Amino acid sequence: MIYEIAQLPVHKEHTETFRQAFAKVVPLLSRAEGYQGHLLAQGIETPELFHLIVRWRSLEDHTPGFETSEDHQTFMRGLEQYFSEEPRVYHIEGAAFATGEYPL
Repeated sequence: MIYEIAQLPVHKEHTETFRQAFAKVVPLLSRAEGYQGHLLAQGIETPELFHLIVRWRSLEDHTPGFETSEDHQTFMRGLEQYFSEEPRVYHIEGAAFATGEYPL
């Protein structure tokens, strides 16, 4: 299991409309092969920075899987107008999260 972490910088004046737009496109994400859940969280110190954490069965399910799909293109078209700059996306191994064990 892996986690995709996307940092989504949103124009300050559009944070609420971004949330509404995300709610409209999230079904495209949730029906993707290998999707296992997500969390969209707004920054406290920086409320214009959202963090999308998606749990995937494998890296291949996300990329190339979902990222090369028509659903991903539609998903991004529904959100891109709200971004103040290009989102940053990276992946981490999920075993520590899945087991609840946090090695030091």
